[in-house]
Amino acid sequence: MKASDLFVKALENEGVDRIFAVPGEENLDVVESLRTSSIELVLVRHEQSAAFMAATHGRLTGRPGVCMATLGPGALNLVTGAAYAHLGAMPMILITGQKAIMSARQARFQIVDIVATMKPLTKASRQIVSATSIPTVVRDAFRLAAEERPGPVHLELPEDIAGEQLPLDVPLVPVHPVEMPVAHAAALDRAAELLLRAERPLVMFGAACNRPRVAGELTDFVRRTGIPFFNTQMGKGTVAGIGTADGGTELWMGTAALTERDYVHEAIDQADLILSIGHDTIEKPPFIMGPHGPKVIHVGYTPANVEQVYFPHAEVVGDLGPSLALLADRIEGKLPNAAALVPLRKNILERTLARSEESRFPLTPQRIVSDVRKVIPADGIVALDNGMYKIWFARCYRTRNANALLLDNALATMGAGLPSAMMAAMLNPGKRVLAVCGDGGFMMNSQELETAVRLKMNLVVLIIQDDAYGMIRWKQAVDSFADFGLAFGNPDFVKYAEAYGAKGRRVESADSLVATLEAAFSEGGVQLVTVPVDYSENTRVLVDELRNRVREVAA
Repeated sequence: MKASDLFVKALENEGVDRIFAVPGEENLDVVESLRTSSIELVLVRHEQSAAFMAATHGRLTGRPGVCMATLGPGALNLVTGAAYAHLGAMPMILITGQKAIMSARQARFQIVDIVATMKPLTKASRQIVSATSIPTVVRDAFRLAAEERPGPVHLELPEDIAGEQLPLDVPLVPVHPVEMPVAHAAALDRAAELLLRAERPLVMFGAACNRPRVAGELTDFVRRTGIPFFNTQMGKGTVAGIGTADGGTELWMGTAALTERDYVHEAIDQADLILSIGHDTIEKPPFIMGPHGPKVIHVGYTPANVEQVYFPHAEVVGDLGPSLALLADRIEGKLPNAAALVPLRKNILERTLARSEESRFPLTPQRIVSDVRKVIPADGIVALDNGMYKIWFARCYRTRNANALLLDNALATMGAGLPSAMMAAMLNPGKRVLAVCGDGGFMMNSQELETAVRLKMNLVVLIIQDDAYGMIRWKQAVDSFADFGLAFGNPDFVKYAEAYGAKGRRVESADSLVATLEAAFSEGGVQLVTVPVDYSENTRVLVDELRNRVREVAA
């Protein structure tokens, strides 16, 4: 057996079924070993996309996704994806090649210290220096990637190690489940005491609540306690529909898409206790703690990261689902003030979702979000790139299931939307999957349309077109700078899609977006839809209207 064969068998042992890659000559032994394995080699057009797809696999399944690149420039192209997974807590294994380490026949050509480069961006970065250590190294990498807090692990496999012949049969290391402890009884008692004394309690669901294994248990907690809740951007969809005819819940107060001043902050500002479940301070803060604010209880897999804006007064640390069940045992039926903030809900949601049916053209962002919601079923998946529209989807898009709206509020990198949607489509071939990208973010990895077409995916890509880097242009205006340096030209997106073998469509009236998206989903295959947007609402709502709300409250 060759070392690369052992390496691939170790990956099979971990349940790996796909590797996303742009291979180089230093990976050729591994590629040959993959050829006769059960693992599919998914060739993509840029290493960054390979990493985004592997990270999204980890996000959606809880099992590390795997990507591969060669040394030097290929490995460096994985760096953004490593940071994306590291900040977003997505389990992933990055495999890179390297020149031979026992000789130096090509001197230092293309050699960069990738192990050192990856160390601050991963949970671990390691070079494999012995073929016989491969089973142990691979098993440890997958264990570490999946454990809380999940994230990426990097393995470098030099070409001479990969090509080494093994004289002995090296056994694989069996996979074993990793159990998590539940919170200590004393911590649960302290949290229960604070909740029982609270006059206006509120629950916040954060990014860690979207781990695939916990959604049902979070719904049970809300049902048993009756405390209203809101969510961070990456915590959307964590509570399944209970209580209302449209599959929503009468206890959902909204999404903290902004740090302060938004309508949901009426509830946050009035709460005297916030039960913060699964919050990860890597997200842009959903609210800012201060000396006169509410008490905060941190419930998480790991202890809280104390920050200037987040310093909990109590902590419940352990496996989220079982720990919350034990907490609910202590307080169920004993909270006379559980619903104290619910009367605020109607006004918060009405004002947040206002003007979502306006018929002006180009479309407003509220109308785009509303129309997308109409064509995506409860189990459909929308994957967002990063741009101004992300705030509008976070505020206004109603979710029914966990991970039904994939957005990145941690690294918040452009270019991830299309690869993330492609991964979601591969994992969910029977569901509607929509990538929503700005024209700027789309063009950063638009070459992956060829990958999607080649793999015969069913995927619709919606491009929100404003011919500029819209979020920064908006910030530029808000900060009273001149409108300069952020506008660009675009290709004809319909012809661009057709050049890749996809179908292109253009929205040309306010009432045609729903019909265009429906036609795209019905026809199947890779479909691209472009719609112009009127971003004047950014200033009208997110600056002027919210500023006036603060004045009204102060008065």
